[in-house]
Amino acid sequence: MAPATYKTPSQAEVDRRKIVGVNAETVTDVSSRDYPGNFPGEDNSWDKRKFNTTFDVQFHTLSDYDATFSLIGLDASVANAFRRILIAEIPSLAVEWVYVNNNTSIIQDEVLAARLGLIPFKGGREGLLKFLKWYKKPEEGEERENGMDWNTIALELKVECTRNPDAAKGEKDPTKKYHNTHVYAKDIKFQPFGRQEQYFSGEDAIAPTNPDILIAKLRPGQVIDIQMHAIKGIGSDHAKFSPVATASYRLLPTIDILRPIIGKDAEKFCKCFPKGVIGLEPITKKEALQAGSGYEGHEGKMKAVVLDPMKDTVSRECLRHDEFNKKGAEKVRLGRVRDHFIFSVESVGQWKSDELFLESVAHLKAKATSLRAMMSTIREK
Repeated sequence: MAPATYKTPSQAEVDRRKIVGVNAETVTDVSSRDYPGNFPGEDNSWDKRKFNTTFDVQFHTLSDYDATFSLIGLDASVANAFRRILIAEIPSLAVEWVYVNNNTSIIQDEVLAARLGLIPFKGGREGLLKFLKWYKKPEEGEERENGMDWNTIALELKVECTRNPDAAKGEKDPTKKYHNTHVYAKDIKFQPFGRQEQYFSGEDAIAPTNPDILIAKLRPGQVIDIQMHAIKGIGSDHAKFSPVATASYRLLPTIDILRPIIGKDAEKFCKCFPKGVIGLEPITKKEALQAGSGYEGHEGKMKAVVLDPMKDTVSRECLRHDEFNKKGAEKVRLGRVRDHFIFSVESVGQWKSDELFLESVAHLKAKATSLRAMMSTIREK
């Protein structure tokens, strides 16, 4: 039997199939169709060599807390796996147990404990990733075991509000009238024990990622005296352990100008999009002389051009106006590229934003390796 022969679609056809249509009231072609058997005579089975040539990563912005990057040539299921891992499966440090010795503030103990649990902490990388291990929580009805230096971080918050004897007479500002009227995250003190000083000292000491988080407000005579134990955890257990404030993605927008948009229409068209998406350029003499270009006789007038579709929020505002979306004479077509994912990752501070993505890749790889081992075991049986 002769080997099967397959036809290769043109690049223009491949690009067309990747577009999700964005219309005035509907969205079309939302599902991927490049799977075996969907297009007669074409081989759309997954190929590693093809993936290596088409897949790409592009970083747009990068700082310790924020990263924006594109994953190109990826299926939505894989991109969504990265997003879910970023939110729920990368470990971080957070307060788990709060021991209230004294709390005479107006905030109830349980509310105060919840606020403390949501404060993100940072510390030495080696200590958090290698030295600090998982704490095994007791089952329901069991007593909690004492924390060890390798699985528990001890913290203390001890603040008392007093009057400021040097305050001016008639002072109204409580921050000048009293001492410690505001309790901030920076007032939480790390209490190292065991071998923790080897890993968490100096700049590597355990501390809140943002020292100015407001915890409570006090008045003279009010005291907060609390001991806390923090452990490693993951976001699927509780949101306080999630290492990201946000981890999301969107598809790259596309804007195709089908017919010339000139003059006042161009100015109106530009205002339908966020700043920087659409620009205005003068029509050149060459364009005005080109027959069938639509610019004949308009030399020097302004025309609408696409500058940066990535900045578009796809509000579809331009499709509300007959000047641009009259049936049978449409001047613009909107869409999104199905396999171009623009990720936005905002770290709470314990991890750098780019390290978070690399860690999510490592987690997914570990899952795939585990699944492969289990499948091998099944085949042997």
